[in-house]
Formats: sequence, structure tokens, C-alpha cells
Amino acid sequence: MRASTLRRIMNVWPPFLFSGIRITAISEDYRHARVRMRQHWFNRNYVGTHFGGSLFAMTDPFWMLLTMRSLGRGYLVWDQAAEIRFVKPGRGTVEASFDLGEDVLETMRAATANGGKHLHWFDTQVHDAGGQVVASVRKQLYVRRKQAAHRGAGA
Repeated sequence: MRASTLRRIMNVWPPFLFSGIRITAISEDYRHARVRMRQHWFNRNYVGTHFGGSLFAMTDPFWMLLTMRSLGRGYLVWDQAAEIRFVKPGRGTVEASFDLGEDVLETMRAATANGGKHLHWFDTQVHDAGGQVVASVRKQLYVRRKQAAHRGAGA
């Protein structure tokens, strides 16, 4: 699937659509993504700032998605763990960017070449319109090569 098609589909995916989250870019090579969330009445918390769950949701699928698409079908990629730290109240429009470097992919390929698993932490900063960090999100991915299907029981 083309990245532009996936971006359009994800922009109407209910968890993003109903939180006001918009994917503004996914590169065709799946190495970069950018997401934005404007503040609305439906994504504000009791004190009038961005709801923390929406701040996390805007960052949630991207490291796994970019890694899966970049490594290809021969790998299993799962979210293993996540952390979020709220740095300052989020107001207005907030954005986050994801850049997956070839060096990270090479580390994953090398670490899983013999069938072992690899756990990798990614850090993402959510910024407000003034460039200040609103939240810091860490995601840990589990990566390993898929095992060849066993053919013929007892063979």
C-alpha cells in the first residue's frame, strides 16, 4: 500500500478522527512520519489542556508501523512497552515527528539475524506551536525474524 493511501485511511480511523489527530505526512519509503493534533472541545481535559490519552494516541502506532514497513514481511514487530511523561500543559496545536534511520534498521537486522529477539527504545517529543516540549513519549519495540513455517508433520 502506498504511504499516501495509508495516511488517508488512518486519518479517518476512529481513534484518530474522533481525537482530532491528523497525519500530515508519511514518506513513501516509510522512514518519516509527522502528526498534528489541534485542540478542540472534545480533546480537552477538565482543566482545558490536551487530554493526556490523546497526546499518547497521536504517537502510538508510528514506530511500529514505520519499522514493520521498512524491515519487510520477514520480521515480526510488536509494541513491547511504552512510557509518557507530561512536561508542560499542552494547548493549541501540537505536533510530533518520527524519523527512522537506516542505522537503527541495520542494528535490528544484525541483532535478529540468528533468530533472536531485539528490543529497541524510540523517543518522541510532542511539541506545541512555539516548539516547546509538551510530552515525551518512549516506545519499545520487539523485533525478530519470522521463523520458516514447518512443513509436513513428522518429516
